Amino acid sequence: MAKFAPRTIQAVAQELGLADEDIELYGRGKAKIELAAIGRPPTGKGRLILVTAINPTPAGEGKTTTSIGLAMGMRRLGKNAVLALREPSLGPVFGVKGGGTGGGKASLVPADDINLHFTGDIHAITTAHNLLSALMDNAIYFRDRMGESELDPRQITWGRALDMNDRFLRNVIVGLGGKSHGTPREERFDITAASEIMAVLALSKDYADLEERLSRIVVGSSYDGKAVTAGQVGAASAMTAVLRDALKPNLVQTAEGGPAIVHCGPFGNIAHGCNSVLATQLAMQLGDYAITEGGFGFDLGGEKFLNIKCRTMGVWPRAVVLVATLRALKMHGGAPVKSAGEPDLGKLEKGLAHLEKHLENAAVYGLTPVVAINVFPNDTPEELALVREAAAKFGARVAPCEGFARGGEGALDLAQTVIDVVDATDANPPVAKYVYELVDAPEEKIRKLAKTIYGARDVAFTPTAEKDLKRAKDLGYGALPICMAKTQLSLSDDPTVPGRPRDFLVTVREVRLSAGAGFLVPLTGEMMTMPGLPKVPAARGVKLLANGKIKGLMQND
Repeated sequence: MAKFAPRTIQAVAQELGLADEDIELYGRGKAKIELAAIGRPPTGKGRLILVTAINPTPAGEGKTTTSIGLAMGMRRLGKNAVLALREPSLGPVFGVKGGGTGGGKASLVPADDINLHFTGDIHAITTAHNLLSALMDNAIYFRDRMGESELDPRQITWGRALDMNDRFLRNVIVGLGGKSHGTPREERFDITAASEIMAVLALSKDYADLEERLSRIVVGSSYDGKAVTAGQVGAASAMTAVLRDALKPNLVQTAEGGPAIVHCGPFGNIAHGCNSVLATQLAMQLGDYAITEGGFGFDLGGEKFLNIKCRTMGVWPRAVVLVATLRALKMHGGAPVKSAGEPDLGKLEKGLAHLEKHLENAAVYGLTPVVAINVFPNDTPEELALVREAAAKFGARVAPCEGFARGGEGALDLAQTVIDVVDATDANPPVAKYVYELVDAPEEKIRKLAKTIYGARDVAFTPTAEKDLKRAKDLGYGALPICMAKTQLSLSDDPTVPGRPRDFLVTVREVRLSAGAGFLVPLTGEMMTMPGLPKVPAARGVKLLANGKIKGLMQND
């Protein structure tokens, strides 16, 4: 078996054709890529591959691990494959999920840095978000009319942000302590991954686009009901300055020395769940195969990648890789998590209905799916054969992946399968097929997503949601795409319903306007934009060792 050691980040950059002046070093193992390097004539064929997954379960799917393993396998086959992934948020790192840099032998380097402060991008986003909050409250304190629009403290829609899971900050009161301390009002905190600033940064094409998007952010209303924006508050220019370095994509490497561009980290269940436009553009510019992923399942990050990000970029993937595990499929078939790892053809067969729905969704987009089975030691040939048989009905190929245990060598079957599928599209690349058109009414867009992608019977809108949608349309934002906030644990809006639910109703209780990012966010079920920690947080297992290494961040620690 070939042995690999991390290379200098300069060597990784040079392989991609980046000169010394194209990168800015952040220590020995990571670098920023200068914006001047983006948009040059491509040196790669830029075939885009979307990696997504079935709906996650406590048994785990390993989507990021599989993405990294796929890139490793392609490189072992002599292919120019470039990864474009998201940055981990400290909330999940210290919460349930743990680190977001893959696992085992299919991981990113330097994992500790990436999982913690990395190059400071998320801290910059948090600062820019709260700078806007501070300037907004300052305008209220001094009764700054900002032209003809004095901000009404009773109609604030912009909260504060923190990159941590902290349920106690979901609803708070600020401005207590007397007149000199501000105007008392209700306030909320969102986790930074759910901040509109994160979405704005991920979708911006350059500094001018970034500032223009920031200026459009709606923070509330004036006393006469007019929308008040970050631009009117006078915040956009300073926020852009704070985000100067954060807009530059980050370059790191896989455990086998392959290039990985890791940038931005919006959640897939409450934001659009994709890495930055600039990172994906770079991966396509420099690689023959650009491998990227959408957060959570195909119904969330995958859908938003196609309907929001691809629409913004004007690109379309050549294929979709759908990651699953047999134990997760068995959980979707009703198996409890404790026994999901044991052979059970009955539960697996029942759970295949869930996989089939995602394969149907791939067909909606005109994409050829490859089912990547993240293999575990207890998986049996009979169970794998059952999955192959089910997938074949939808024209999908199935390939095992043992990236966690064996690195790129364990992903060769998957890599060759994806290469075959992607290369077969060279003569006739798939064309974009969206679930909805931008000219559709917002209510119709939401219904199309719920019925087509989730399999719902219909959508119900609460009076609050109806009022929110009317205001968005009145302000001229009715033509924006939709970014659904929905549980990742189910195709429905009820996290307790696994498998393939049918004849269910999706309830939209609120719709938030993200005018800067450029989408409407319908909140369904009990979705919170500030998660909470579990009873036993992953943070309890994180420890700094005497040699300076950190234990407890990686999935194999």
